[in-house]
Amino acid sequence: MKDLGAAKQILGMKIILDRKNGKLWLSQQKYIEKVLERFNMGNAKPVGTPLAGHFKLSKKQCLTGKIGREEMEKVPYASVVGSLMYAMVCTRPDIAHAVGVVSRYLSNPGKEHWQAVKWILRYLRGTSRFCLCFGAGKPVLDGYTDADMAGDVDSRKSTSGYMMTFAGGAVSWQSKL
Repeated sequence: MKDLGAAKQILGMKIILDRKNGKLWLSQQKYIEKVLERFNMGNAKPVGTPLAGHFKLSKKQCLTGKIGREEMEKVPYASVVGSLMYAMVCTRPDIAHAVGVVSRYLSNPGKEHWQAVKWILRYLRGTSRFCLCFGAGKPVLDGYTDADMAGDVDSRKSTSGYMMTFAGGAVSWQSKL
């Protein structure tokens, strides 16, 4: 076995350690920028929210005609959503709700669903430098939760979510229908 020193990267996440101030950062900036380039969104205009309020996605927007389905088969919808999920699970709790919403339509996405995915990518364009920071606060465990009360247009089910932080850094998060 060979000691290579302190870890600098793991699974596409950059690790930055500041021993003097007792802080640790996990960043996926390079991964996010590669995803944006891969799906031709590297020069997209950034937006300020992961999923804007004007997106009211439903199953009614799924494509039913043969021509529409053939058109959407050219769109890498599932691949983009999978890439977004990886970022969400590792370091980006801010996109958990938005990714959860667009992932409901993986089997038959429509044009409005694709527009919502591109919106999330535009959000990441402006926030690619966001990262998780640990050790910035007092060693206190905080929890936050919220629900939208029957927000799903199709089933009238609620989406609930939570985030747990310790010492100022997010350690657990979820958004679930």
